[in-house]
Amino acid sequence: MIKVILSGASGRMGKFIAAEAEKDDCLQIVAGVDKVSSNADFPIFPSFSQVTAAADVVIDFSGAALLDDLLEFAGQRRIPAVIATTGYSDEQVQKIHAAAKEIPLFFSFNMSLGVNLIAGLAKRAAAVLGDGFDIEIVEKHHNQKLDAPSGTAILLANEINSVFGDTLQYEYDRHSKRAKRPQNEIGIHSVRGGTIVGEHEIIFAGHDEVITLSHSAQSREVFAMGAIRAAKFLFDQPAGLYDMNDLIQSS
Repeated sequence: MIKVILSGASGRMGKFIAAEAEKDDCLQIVAGVDKVSSNADFPIFPSFSQVTAAADVVIDFSGAALLDDLLEFAGQRRIPAVIATTGYSDEQVQKIHAAAKEIPLFFSFNMSLGVNLIAGLAKRAAAVLGDGFDIEIVEKHHNQKLDAPSGTAILLANEINSVFGDTLQYEYDRHSKRAKRPQNEIGIHSVRGGTIVGEHEIIFAGHDEVITLSHSAQSREVFAMGAIRAAKFLFDQPAGLYDMNDLIQSS
């Protein structure tokens, strides 16, 4: 039985993960971390420093502000952590990379297998189409989401950009510009409204033809199931930085 500490336990994603964990005979949540207390079958502590339960892995769906505490806790206890929070700064991402030299860390901007599949397809499309197509990414989320653009949109852009040697620039907003679209950019656009769980569309617009790749999440359950699969995968891995590509390849 893999024992899990759930960071962000009282949040929406935390509750989805707890519900999915109850269905899994190989995994048990033994404690949660959240400033807000809620009804759960496990104790919830207001901070990592107060957690007394022994565990095998941490699943984090909290907030970017808790990263230092999470990495310190996992590092001191020498336990793996699945980091599924978005909205990190470049400096924070570097901290994750540094910590992965000492402990196993699973870090992904999106825990959906489907999203990571279209990321691979987008990369392949970019390699085939070359620089003859303009690339635009449109992401849609609910009106409670704090960060924009989404981490997933950045993930998709980064995968595509790697094909071009990371030479393309990201254009997040064109309202202040009066100029033709340059070739060396990826446009990224954010929509916030209602209860949209998550939709991402990649547009390759060429001369007289358009190719579109899209993914729509109908429920947060897909992210919860992905996080649980990641925890099982990470449980017996050596120190290092892992992502959904590693999980997919291991399946």
